[in-house]
Parts: sequence; C-alpha cells; structure tokens
Amino acid sequence: MNVLLVNFLIVLGTFITMEGVAWFTHKYVMHGLLWVLHKDHHHKDHEGFLERNDFFFLIFAVPGIVCLALGSFYGNNVAFWIGIGITVYGAAYFFVHDIFIHQRFKVFRNADHWYFRAIRRAHKMHHKHINKEHGECFGMLWVPFKYFLEMRKTT
Repeated sequence: MNVLLVNFLIVLGTFITMEGVAWFTHKYVMHGLLWVLHKDHHHKDHEGFLERNDFFFLIFAVPGIVCLALGSFYGNNVAFWIGIGITVYGAAYFFVHDIFIHQRFKVFRNADHWYFRAIRRAHKMHHKHINKEHGECFGMLWVPFKYFLEMRKTT
C-alpha cells in the first residue's frame, strides 16, 4: 500500500478515535475526578478570558507532543502520524468548540448549515446542566443523532 495513503489513514483513524477519547474524558474525567477544573466552563465564576477548563488543552496536547517527538527524534513514523492526528483533532476542537460554539472569538457567527446548528444545539443542551451530574451530549463533532434529524427538518 502507498506510504502516503497509510499515513493518511493513520491520521484519519487517530482523528476519529480522538472523538471517542474526548467523549469518554469529558463524561468520566471532566464531569468526574477533574470537575474542579471543568466546572467554570459550565458556571462562570471568574473574570477574564481564560478558564480553569483551559488546562485540558494542555492535558490533551501532551500525548500529541510525545508522539510528534517520538516520530521526529527517533524515527517512529507511526507515532509521528498519530501525533499529527491528535494535533489536527485539537485544532478542530479549538475551532468548533471555542470559536464556533462558545464564540470566544467573534467569527463564524452566521454559519447556518444543519450540521453546525446540530452540534451547537447539542452543546447548548449539555450546558443546561451547571453541575457535574445529569449531563448529556458529551461529544464535540458527533452528537446524538436526534439533533442532526431536528436540524435537517428545519432546513
């Protein structure tokens, strides 16, 4: 198989896997053991631009950095492309979650596609719960199918 295709499939597989990792971590770690870091994302209790929740950006970046380092310094090709996949997912998360959904930077306000409306609606349902219990919709790019169906009907 072509090396370029294999590398692309590693990146794509890692990206898809990261959605599952993000869902699991959001549901069981952020709304569990590390709620102390995540709760200000649901209930703003501070002034300023940054949240304690932003530490998760660093936590998620570490595996990507390690994989990129293994690939770059030790020639581990698979680790390098996994690191690229993790990094691309991190960039997607930043653009979708922080910029598009939460409007931390005021761009993409008028995006009116059924897919984007569905993930925004699901995230809004997630944030209706200000405590760590009774949460829903923990995914970022893939949310419960009912939100996609609702938004397709309104198009």
